Amino acid sequence: MTGSLNGKVAVITGGCSGIGLGTVELFIAEGAKVVCADLQDEKGAMLEARFGDLLRYVHCDVTQEADIAKAINTAAEAFGGLDILFNNAGSGGAPNGVEDMTAEAWDSVQNLLVRSVILGMKHAVPLMRARGGGAIVNTASIAGLQAGWGPLAYSTAKCAVIHLTKCAAAELSPQKIRVNAICPGLIATSIFGASFGLPREVADQMAAQIASVAPDFQPVPKGGMPDDIAKACLYLASDASAFVSGTHLVVDGGITIGGRSSWDKSAPSPLLVALGITPEQAEQMRLAMTATQG
Repeated sequence: MTGSLNGKVAVITGGCSGIGLGTVELFIAEGAKVVCADLQDEKGAMLEARFGDLLRYVHCDVTQEADIAKAINTAAEAFGGLDILFNNAGSGGAPNGVEDMTAEAWDSVQNLLVRSVILGMKHAVPLMRARGGGAIVNTASIAGLQAGWGPLAYSTAKCAVIHLTKCAAAELSPQKIRVNAICPGLIATSIFGASFGLPREVADQMAAQIASVAPDFQPVPKGGMPDDIAKACLYLASDASAFVSGTHLVVDGGITIGGRSSWDKSAPSPLLVALGITPEQAEQMRLAMTATQG
């Protein structure tokens, strides 16, 4: 480890599991003191026992502004200030489509995934300004970049987080507070199972399944793990990214690069399929063109 966060204080929401937990572990290994804000009190107590004076757990429902404020203020009370905020807490939310969307389902997702982000930044900024600056990282998603990677309300919220990140960066960067987002791809966490309403134990099993099958669905042949996102967050939170603000870092194993045929030579081109051209005919056409050009 490099100690790239020595002397830094971070608040991480959703820090008891998945991406949040991976980031808690990495940040502490890199020298930070961490406030872990989550709803999983038993896991939070275990983290406090594990890390001792390096971590404080705060029960926090990020749809409640008072809970967010409490988590942020704990950083100042326990560790003397705040340098880093990772707005990470969330879930897949309502699976409703356009026709069956309810106002309640829509609002619950936006409150959890967008409203919580702006309120986290709101309460973090004064503490960061008092320290001479800071870094804010927001968890977005590839679902905010392309349709088809998540439910309607979730995808819309994550797109909003990306633009909110840009707008906040424009306002705060002159105050030496950088704001960036991360867009994870298929990461082995329980969020996918939870979005289908599965019990946490079953959702955790689905996470293991995602890790095993993901290599077949993306150019980079490995399953995405929480640690992959934690490392990206470390970069955006540390001085290594001192000249980076207002952007979103896509960490997805290349899954959004393009259709399968763009990276898998054995996959037929969708255009050729639509035209009724077989792979064999396509190869004959290629050879004929090569011969002509030669």
